[in-house]
Parts: sequence; C-alpha cells; structure tokens
Amino acid sequence: MSGLVEAARYNSRIEADLARLYLESEGIEAVLFDTEINYFYGGLFMPVRLMVLDEDLDAALQLLETAP
Repeated sequence: MSGLVEAARYNSRIEADLARLYLESEGIEAVLFDTEINYFYGGLFMPVRLMVLDEDLDAALQLLETAP
C-alpha cells in the first residue's frame, strides 16, 4: 500500500500550485497540505507541502529539479 510523502515545501500557495500542476501535467498525482494555515499566517509559520505517492517521489523530485 502506498502512502503520501513530502516532495517539496513552498512559502506561498501560488508556487505550490504551479509545482502541483506541473507534476500533474507530467502524469504524477499531487496534493497540497497546509494551504489554509499558510494563507492565514501569510506563510510565516507553515509552508505549503507538496505531497506525492511514495512510489512517485523520485520522479517528482527529478521533475521539480529540472522544471522550467
């Protein structure tokens, strides 16, 4: 059984959403955690976490590293 793991952290929801959409356009399902807390505190206390399935982590990290 697969679980979700953290692929990246972002200071803003906009950056996190762009990364999520990029991964999804490449066939990797992704979700965002902590978006409401980040928004409420303006990103000062908690970053937005980009989560993927553990079997997709290596591919996601490679895509995010080489993202345009």
